[in-house]
Amino acid sequence: MRVLLIEDDRQTANYLLKALAETGAVTDHVADGRAGLLQAAGGEYDALIVDRMLPGLDGVGIVRTLRASGNRTPVLFLSALGEVDDRVEGLRAGGDDYLVKPFAFSELHARLEVLLRRGKADTPETRLRVADLEMDLLKREVTRAGREIQLQPREFRLLEYLVRHAGQVVTRTMLLEQVWDYHFDPQTNVIDVHISRLRGKIDKDFAPPLLQTVRGVGYMIRGA
Repeated sequence: MRVLLIEDDRQTANYLLKALAETGAVTDHVADGRAGLLQAAGGEYDALIVDRMLPGLDGVGIVRTLRASGNRTPVLFLSALGEVDDRVEGLRAGGDDYLVKPFAFSELHARLEVLLRRGKADTPETRLRVADLEMDLLKREVTRAGREIQLQPREFRLLEYLVRHAGQVVTRTMLLEQVWDYHFDPQTNVIDVHISRLRGKIDKDFAPPLLQTVRGVGYMIRGA
């Protein structure tokens, strides 16, 4: 975890730097608001701990500027300003959490962990992988063993669903609903046709075969 601490109180800053280091976090410290804004905007951080009252630029101003520029790094406000209006102002400015001084480090650390988990959950997955098969969901590209595989849009959607459920049996009903948006059985061989085409593209000339038929049940992508 890489953290930026923007805090002008030397005693508080030293305490947090030591405590965060003991958890394995790498922490940069800035004591001035304007310098903190520049550091936050130019650095790659997992979280920011920002004091409200700072020289140069206050914490609310820092966070508002970051959010206006598209920076979505999680922010934990740390402040002696603990009235309801103060907390609401900080959160509405773009803060993700607000902790009032004095505080227990165990609580601060727990709140940071929650922010990190939330950030990871909000981040969409852009790459999928099973064995040597890779899918780039943004570029809509598929490769196996480094070789590009051309797929039609429906084939790509079918493969994505299978890969997201790698190691699990996917039934025909699940495929009809999730890949074709059918909520009934059209009584056609559309799934069989697409599975056959997909198998020919991702398994032909490669070993071992990834796409398996589970007779009477459905299909499964398995890497080993």
